[in-house]
Amino acid sequence: MRFVNVLRHAAPVILVFGTIVLATNAHAQSTLRVGKSVPEAFSFVPLDVGIKEGIFKKHGLNVESIAFTGDAKLQQAMTADGIDLGLGSGPGMAFIVKGSPVKAVAAMAGPPLLLAIVVRPDGPKTAAELKGKKVSVSTVGSLTQWLVTETSQRQGWGPKGIEILPMGAMAGQLAALKRGDIDGVIMDMANAFDLEKRGEGRILVRFGHLKDFIIHAIFATNKTIAERPGDVRRFLDGWFETIAFMRTHKAETVRIAQGVIDKDVDITSRTYDALMPMFSDDGHFSPQAMNVLTKSFVEMGTLPQQPNPQDLYTQAFLPKMITP
Repeated sequence: MRFVNVLRHAAPVILVFGTIVLATNAHAQSTLRVGKSVPEAFSFVPLDVGIKEGIFKKHGLNVESIAFTGDAKLQQAMTADGIDLGLGSGPGMAFIVKGSPVKAVAAMAGPPLLLAIVVRPDGPKTAAELKGKKVSVSTVGSLTQWLVTETSQRQGWGPKGIEILPMGAMAGQLAALKRGDIDGVIMDMANAFDLEKRGEGRILVRFGHLKDFIIHAIFATNKTIAERPGDVRRFLDGWFETIAFMRTHKAETVRIAQGVIDKDVDITSRTYDALMPMFSDDGHFSPQAMNVLTKSFVEMGTLPQQPNPQDLYTQAFLPKMITP
């Protein structure tokens, strides 16, 4: 009888404890749907590394990775509540002005080290020789167009010193380069290194000098920010822990990245070396970089006027800024 009484008194405690355990387990299994704007870019490899190395799990998150075919598709998915967070381009913040129900929650990467202007092996030897030459870009109003225009401006030729040809898919651009229909093409570094290795191209211009820029950002839907702020914060904590891991674990990162960018170990290793410096360690938005970025919206013809940068992002979920 005494044992029964003990159980009777202990039952409420056991029930409360069980509820806490269940709640803790539910929290530990919280799922976030995270989209990549493109599937194969090294820029978004940290998501794969964080998942495969169990870093997001350690922060109580089950992260589902979903790939799209560009910023527009990524933003559409967030608008339709198909994903909770998105990894996209800095210029993708212009979609917020156009009504996309999201906010940028981290400046993921700064200088546009991802991209380069590539020419044929017998093409121009310096950027100064690009005057009047034809360089292909993906689409009108794209970041690639802006970078070629910026190259022309920096050479003192104005925005039209280089003839820009929007040509869509990379395969078509490379075929045009090989035929001699164009003089250069702007592409990602992994493909540029691969082209050089095969003796079919040569990297002419890189964009490391554009320090004040945000090439990539992490977005969260307004719904996720309002209803799951803790998960947003935990994701960013996991993201920046992943960046720190990648900086000190090249071999593991290259192994995972190979399966993402579909390049051999040599090209993937070179891509790692070239692109790791662009990643932010704390995600904070530089006012100077945001000013350059929002001005580019007008220069690219994306928006009629420069928006207020502070309307496009929040720093509420970021870790403390890392100072040198």
